[in-house]
Amino acid sequence: MGLYWAASAALITFFEHQHSGAAAKIAGAAMEGKEVRFGIPGSSLFAASTTLTSTGAVNSMHDSYTPLGGGVTILNMMFGEIAPGGTGSGLYGILVLAIVTVFVAGLMVGRTPEYLGKKLGAREMKFASLYILTTPAIVLCGTGLAMSLSAGHGGGMLNSGPHGFSEVLYAFTSAANNNGSAFAGITVTSNHWQEALGLAMAFGRFLPMVFVLALAGSLAKQQHTPESTGTLKTHSPLFVGMLSGVVLIVVGLTYFPALALGPLAEGLH
Repeated sequence: MGLYWAASAALITFFEHQHSGAAAKIAGAAMEGKEVRFGIPGSSLFAASTTLTSTGAVNSMHDSYTPLGGGVTILNMMFGEIAPGGTGSGLYGILVLAIVTVFVAGLMVGRTPEYLGKKLGAREMKFASLYILTTPAIVLCGTGLAMSLSAGHGGGMLNSGPHGFSEVLYAFTSAANNNGSAFAGITVTSNHWQEALGLAMAFGRFLPMVFVLALAGSLAKQQHTPESTGTLKTHSPLFVGMLSGVVLIVVGLTYFPALALGPLAEGLH
């Protein structure tokens, strides 16, 4: 969780120093939407921290960030705000991903995976899979519907093209992941947006909790299994690397097509 936070802050800082145009070159960085008291380092640090948790506060306008810098803030929320995440939700989010990591490791060595003295069977992995798939389904379906309906274009989008898409994607990602921050270039005061984002908040907040509680209940019913020589040590650098890889592969690739249409398309234009 610490590694992801540090990497996010570093990436946003790097991208915000990549500037183009006369005004940005004179300022020395992409300073639009940022307070001179904080500059790039303070703004980037705050942006990474607020999108990796569920605070929703900002000290700069994320909509004014460079395309790739703003894309990192979206990706932070897509990870499920796990570094360190929201109150309670950050912990159970990373635990579910840890369970998936242990399961993958068990498949690689051909033995029944276990975590914290509990066996991970089909029932546990179904609940973990449902948890991982719920939020992306809400975010991607909500974004797709908003972009396809005329109400989505006329009811709040102030920009077109990839940046407009990024604004919509950010709105649904923030709502479904219980963050609360927003790209300021989108107005969501219409009934359409309030209803759509309200539903994303409700389902995105409570459905994952149901699956986590079901997973916890399934594990609680089991007897404790003593560690053996084949048990994956979850405090080792190997596990840290595997967990980081699972977060990127399982979660990151789920959203990659949407990110490619928004911040990546704008940033690589």
